[in-house]
Amino acid sequence: MSNLPNWLIKRTPKMENIRNIRGIIGDKVNTVCESAKCPNIGECYSNKTATFMILGDTCTRGCGFCAVESGAPLPPDPMEPKNVAVASKKLGLKYVVVTSVTRDDLPDGGASYFAKTIKELRSSMPDVKVEILIPDFRGKEDPLKIVMNAKPDVLNHNIEMVPRLYGSLRPRSNYYTSMNVLKTAKKIDRNSMTKSGFMLGLGEKESEVLDLMNALRAADCDILTIGQYIAPSQDKAKVVEYLHPDKFDEYRDIALKTGFKKVNSGPFVRSSYMAGGY
Repeated sequence: MSNLPNWLIKRTPKMENIRNIRGIIGDKVNTVCESAKCPNIGECYSNKTATFMILGDTCTRGCGFCAVESGAPLPPDPMEPKNVAVASKKLGLKYVVVTSVTRDDLPDGGASYFAKTIKELRSSMPDVKVEILIPDFRGKEDPLKIVMNAKPDVLNHNIEMVPRLYGSLRPRSNYYTSMNVLKTAKKIDRNSMTKSGFMLGLGEKESEVLDLMNALRAADCDILTIGQYIAPSQDKAKVVEYLHPDKFDEYRDIALKTGFKKVNSGPFVRSSYMAGGY
């Protein structure tokens, strides 16, 4: 990683901080911080915060940019929602982000586990705010209703990239399906707060980025995150371009003018980075 531009050089996370957080939350819950090899793990763990990943740690898809293991997952752990709540309370979190691997093997895609996790969190911590980052549930509306009826404070579903790149990097996903998730969430609950995000540096054109912003706003998406793609390993998609931080600032300003209520844009921004705090 020595060929990274200087603005993408981060201090090596202290293993002590990682061990401390792992010691607090135990080995019964997964974090996307570790599974997805997030570059912000040192910063977040030192601040005693983490993004929980439910439904196991094995994804049924396997996108060309993602570090999460893919394959045939184990059955979901029925204690997982409770374990997430216990870990969140131990960490003293006031804003909890819960995501998952994609589980195309489950009839509801794991929607019931999201709902149970929200219920457990609010039962344990009545004042907690909960953001959930969901898969596309293969475009089915019923699983999305299960999730929305649990009343998350923020419903997040990442569009990930401009539509032209889906064929090569997300061949088992569909841009229009993902966009429809955001539209349908608003249809189910008009007052819901929705969020999405995408990566830059994969070969997209500026005009495509602007079109994507407009499409997300047309879907009434409220919150947007924009970050730099960094290849998690040599066998994943190569970075085409490292954008300067000034470009991320420019896109943030454009997004706000486009009508997003909140925008977090920067090289190290990820879906749950500073969630609830910007």
